[in-house]
Amino acid sequence: MTASLGLGNFSQRRVLGVLAASMFSLSVQAATLTRDNGAAVGDNQNSQTAGASGPVLLQDVQLIQKLQRFDRERIPERVVHARGTGAHGNFTVTDNLSDLTRAKVFAAGEVTPVFVRFSAVVHGNHSPETLRDPRGFATKFYTADGNWDLVGNNFPTFFIRDAIKFPDMVHAFKPDPRTNLDDDSRRFDFFSHVPEATRTLTELYSNSGTPASYREMDGNGVHAYKLINAKGEVHYVKFHWKSLQGLKNLDPKQVVEVQGRDYSHMTNDLVNHINKGDFPKWDLYVQVLKPEDLAKFDFDPLDATKIWPDVAERKVGQMVLNRNPANVFQETEQVAMAPSNLVPGIEPSEDRLLQGRVFSYADTQMYRIGANALQLPINAPKNSANNGNQDGAMNLGHTSTGVNYQPSRLLPREEPQSARYSQMAVSGSTQQAKIQREQNFKQAGDLYRSLSKKERQDLIDSFGGSLATTDDESKHIVLSFLYKADPEYGTGVTKVAKGDMARVKALAAKLND
Repeated sequence: MTASLGLGNFSQRRVLGVLAASMFSLSVQAATLTRDNGAAVGDNQNSQTAGASGPVLLQDVQLIQKLQRFDRERIPERVVHARGTGAHGNFTVTDNLSDLTRAKVFAAGEVTPVFVRFSAVVHGNHSPETLRDPRGFATKFYTADGNWDLVGNNFPTFFIRDAIKFPDMVHAFKPDPRTNLDDDSRRFDFFSHVPEATRTLTELYSNSGTPASYREMDGNGVHAYKLINAKGEVHYVKFHWKSLQGLKNLDPKQVVEVQGRDYSHMTNDLVNHINKGDFPKWDLYVQVLKPEDLAKFDFDPLDATKIWPDVAERKVGQMVLNRNPANVFQETEQVAMAPSNLVPGIEPSEDRLLQGRVFSYADTQMYRIGANALQLPINAPKNSANNGNQDGAMNLGHTSTGVNYQPSRLLPREEPQSARYSQMAVSGSTQQAKIQREQNFKQAGDLYRSLSKKERQDLIDSFGGSLATTDDESKHIVLSFLYKADPEYGTGVTKVAKGDMARVKALAAKLND
């Protein structure tokens, strides 16, 4: 009798629980977004900046906390860029850039050792390299001024323009935490709120999202940086690696064929070509804008979701990769790339995404590898570090001085004027607001129209197939983005995704250009 009553109570509780869950799914009550200390968040879409075009502020505790928590989600595997392949080589300058920068890496004839880590972005350490994904293209230059890391991707643009959205974007791309399965509906639920992603999503679902090899893809710094010359003059630049092997991607049919016989096709290709002496090469180009040129565009040139169309490219030098790692873990896995690793003459721009990455990447490497990560051979500069940083786990140093502070007369450490950051006048109030010149769709349409007929159809089929599984509202919002970019593009994807064309057109008509 007692057992029967117990079972009955348990069953009743289950029924009530199911009913409650059903009611919750039908009418979700909005809750206040808070930080970990319970304080409400006033704006989770825009970082605080010094005026409309100034740099991001360190006082933005929501931005800092999101990035700190995100950086600590995995151990020891990287949260992003886990699946990687590395190689050593050299970068040789062919065009003296002393008119633009005092950085020695760009002095005439300079030869600089490099280590490059290619990678997938979203998927885990042992995932197939055929999966659709942007590809990381990160280069560590061991320069005479210290180490400079140019941390970019094969795509010239990114999905978001503000670092405060980065953890959310990666969470949406990652598998569902309940099932550990990929779910397109989660991604498009997020991206239906992010129209600035339209160009990069177009790149992702094109065949560029499935490269044939690391050798046969370009690389991009993505962000604008500042170059500072000996006179203190500032120029904004974007960096681009151009493959001398040409570009080659896999179409959807080839992806299936390749994955069936080799889930490491990109790593195998790079390792084997270097082993047989067929060393891959890339030329480095820069696009250059004067500060006064930034206001002349109908979009914000410091927006990481944009390319700089019609801005001339200047060839800087050539990189040759000629040696595979002797130990993959000690080199490829322990290399600590971070946009904060800069040298005098190269500075971050006010790009909001870059400003967040300057903090986040160094922070995640310090968490993943340790406080003394930069003492490891793969990360150590060729010129020795000299400062008061001390102790910490796995410290490999041999410090013998008692002066672990600065300034000091006992052990002077100079602060050269040439290493100071450039000055930038700022005005206005601190704010959390969107950038003023968005232009979310034009470049996506330009990219679509630049593709061949077959490439367009592959894009339409790939994008439409993924969108078909998402919720109805998110699907039609994303379809309206594509239609706004190019009517042919939007119409084609709508048919594959089985969307309502009239609804897509109506939504697109409400969008700003």
